Amino acid sequence: MTKLILSTSNIMNGGPSILRRPASEKSNVELINGLRSSFLLSKQAFAPPANGSAYPSPSSPPIKHSHPCIPYTKWTSREKDRLFIPSVDFAQSGLAEERSQYDITVKLFFLPNTSASKRCRAAQDAIDLVLQELHVPSIDLLIVSFPGVSFDADDEDEEDEYEPHSTQNGQDEGLNAMAETWKSLEYLHEKGVALQIGLSEFGSERLQKFLPRTKIKPSVDQINVRDCCVVPKALILYAKQEKIELLTHNDCTNVLPSGTVRELLGTDEKGAGVLAGPGGSSDGIEGEVEPQWVVKYTAVVRDRGVIENKGYFAMAEVRDS
Repeated sequence: MTKLILSTSNIMNGGPSILRRPASEKSNVELINGLRSSFLLSKQAFAPPANGSAYPSPSSPPIKHSHPCIPYTKWTSREKDRLFIPSVDFAQSGLAEERSQYDITVKLFFLPNTSASKRCRAAQDAIDLVLQELHVPSIDLLIVSFPGVSFDADDEDEEDEYEPHSTQNGQDEGLNAMAETWKSLEYLHEKGVALQIGLSEFGSERLQKFLPRTKIKPSVDQINVRDCCVVPKALILYAKQEKIELLTHNDCTNVLPSGTVRELLGTDEKGAGVLAGPGGSSDGIEGEVEPQWVVKYTAVVRDRGVIENKGYFAMAEVRDS
């Protein structure tokens, strides 16, 4: 089995090829375009020179195609069972100022293919990558998003002041599995790696059932409020009682489906040529691709409120078919 580590690097340094999504748009377009741009820039470094020189001249037109003829082994790097796409040089990254000048928020999305038993190790691996990328020993806030869990304001009864409901979302996974995963965040908090830890998409009912299973309560509950509607009174009251800050977001529940990963890394015109085509029609990696997690990190300069560094890592496993 091979673990594919996909990375965007700092998308705030990217050119117009990275599409910036409006704040109101619910989409993973920032992640997908960030990955495409990262792959393309890395492949361009190995593109055959158009004018006979080792590097294209300043007057040369930009290279726009994906260079399918460049083997992926040229612009990726392998460390044991991990393949970094593209190669990552952590020595070249980092923040411009001292750690104390930043608010660093990290959101970890566990995808549907990630079993509960793997999540504790995955949380540590994902945060380690962010710490290496930013050259910091800690982050300010770590938020976890569980697969199949989505907040629906219509399910919140504002009249009964956060009394438990009888209905359950059929896609919700067991709270016990979530609580087991939460222990890995509690561990990171106790080590001083994550100064605060939080959840995503928990309504008042789910919070009531979850909190008794925790040792360290979440500081934040991040919810997706559809159509800018008012946050339900039941959730506001319960969060206030438990001293949990409510934040909103526009992230997709499943930010990186399996089909999207294969499209990004496949052999078609827009693919990076890392994965083999149908029937092993190329020199790429063969097997079934299963995305496991995505981690988004944002470093904001405190005294200016400016995002200096923002990016993504994602991990997918390739299993023999």
